[in-house]
Amino acid sequence: MKHEITDALYGLGWSTVKHLPEPVAVRLGQRIADIAWTRRGKSVLRLESNLARVEPEASPERLRELSRAGMRSYLRYWMESFRLPAWSKERICTGVEIKDIHLLEDGLAAGRGVVIALPHLANWDLAGAWVTTKLGVPFTTVAERLEPATLYDRFVAYREGLGMEVLPHTGGSAFGTLARRLRAGGLVCLVADRDLSASGVEVSFFGDTARMPAGPSMLAQQTGALLLPVTLWYDDSPVMRGRVHPAVPVPETGTRTEKTAAMTQALADVFGSGIAEHPEDWHMLQRLWLADLPPCPDDADASGATDRPAQSSGTEKP
Repeated sequence: MKHEITDALYGLGWSTVKHLPEPVAVRLGQRIADIAWTRRGKSVLRLESNLARVEPEASPERLRELSRAGMRSYLRYWMESFRLPAWSKERICTGVEIKDIHLLEDGLAAGRGVVIALPHLANWDLAGAWVTTKLGVPFTTVAERLEPATLYDRFVAYREGLGMEVLPHTGGSAFGTLARRLRAGGLVCLVADRDLSASGVEVSFFGDTARMPAGPSMLAQQTGALLLPVTLWYDDSPVMRGRVHPAVPVPETGTRTEKTAAMTQALADVFGSGIAEHPEDWHMLQRLWLADLPPCPDDADASGATDRPAQSSGTEKP
C-alpha cells in the first residue's frame, strides 16, 4: 500500500503540477518546503547535520537558515521536474547557463567520449534536458531500480522523454554499455557524490571520510574518455547556473585501484568546492559520511536507499 501511494503521488505531480502557471508552481513548492522545514522531520534534521559539516563554524541560526533555503531548493527541483515535460524547447534553452561548456563540446568534437560527474546540486535533470535540447547531444545515464516497478517506469519514461538513454543499475550490464557508448565518442552523465555500497571509494570530504562511486573514474581509465566534473546552482532568477570544470586526469603511475582512488578524490575535491559555494542547493537529505552511519548494516539508509528516486550516482551505485 505504501508503494502504491508513493507511485500515485508522483503520478499526480506529473499529471497536475505541469499544468500550473510557473509562478503558482513556484509558490506551491516554497509553501510545501516551508511546511516540511517547520515540522523538523528526519530529512530536515539530516540536511542540517550534513550542512554542519560543510560549514562547521556556522551558528544554529545559520544552519536553520541554510536548511530552510535547502528545502526550498529541493522543492524547486521537484516543481521543475514535474513541469519539465511540458516546457518548450525555448524555455529549456533559456533556463540554464553553463560556464566553460566548451570543455564538453571540445571533448566530444575530439571523439574521445566524455563522462560528466555531478553532485546532488540543483537540478541535474534540467541540465540534462538542456544538453539534449540546446546542444543536441544525447547521453546515457544509469537509474536505480525502484519499488514499485511502476514508479521506476515513471522515472525512466520521464528521463527518456527528455532525450536521455536510461540503463538499469541491476543486472551487471550497465558498465559495459556505458563503456561502449564512450568508445563510440558518446556522452555519459552520472550523479556521483554518494555510494554507501561496499564498492564505494573512500574519500576525504569536508574533513571526514565518505564513500563515492568508482564508476566515473574507472570508465575514464578503461575507455580514454574525458572525466569532467560539473557543478550546478540556483540564484534568485528562474535561470539555473552551472560550471564545467577542467578534466580530471588519469594518473600516469599506480595500480588501477590507486588511480581510481586518486581520481575519485579529485572529483570529491571539486564537488566540495561547488557545495561550499552553494550549500543551500546541495540536496543531500540522507546519511553520507561513514561516521554518521548506524551500526546495523541492515539499516535502510545505510544500504544506500535515497529519498529522491531513480538517480544515478555512478555505475556501482546509481
